[in-house]
Amino acid sequence: MAEAMGNPKPLRLYVEGEEAMVALGGAIGRIVRHGVIFLAGDLGAGKTTLCRGILRARGHHGAVKSPTFTLVEPYDLDDGRLFHFDLYRLGDPEELEYMGIRDYLEPDNLCLIEWPEKGEGLLPDPDWRIAILVEGRGRGVVIMPQTDYGQSALARLRAEADPGGPLC
Repeated sequence: MAEAMGNPKPLRLYVEGEEAMVALGGAIGRIVRHGVIFLAGDLGAGKTTLCRGILRARGHHGAVKSPTFTLVEPYDLDDGRLFHFDLYRLGDPEELEYMGIRDYLEPDNLCLIEWPEKGEGLLPDPDWRIAILVEGRGRGVVIMPQTDYGQSALARLRAEADPGGPLC
């Protein structure tokens, strides 16, 4: 992973509806090819919906469900491997060692991690931290880059989020 950047500027978006959250995930999936993304938000905020959009953009056509009970769902895609983690039911961060977390964190893999605070101390620093907050009828989404790679990927996402871009 690249070193963390100083004073990165977050991207703040307002997303209304499931289709819009999937579209945002699609934009992310077209840009972010590897690394680690932490996803924070209350139950039902849209974390898994965002992951579905990322997976669809990477060519996955099957169901996408939260791996709440299995902790991780692997996806072998045409352009690489993606691992979707849901650590909500993790009892102790040490459980990540037993499940072989280091094997998932290969440089070419993309790891989407819901409830990352449950794995504190054993997870690497992410490239992005994404917070999803309920705001009125929609969701406020804040994407904070944490590494040089995260910053460059966010610059590309900003271009899509500009007025007239595909996210609008």
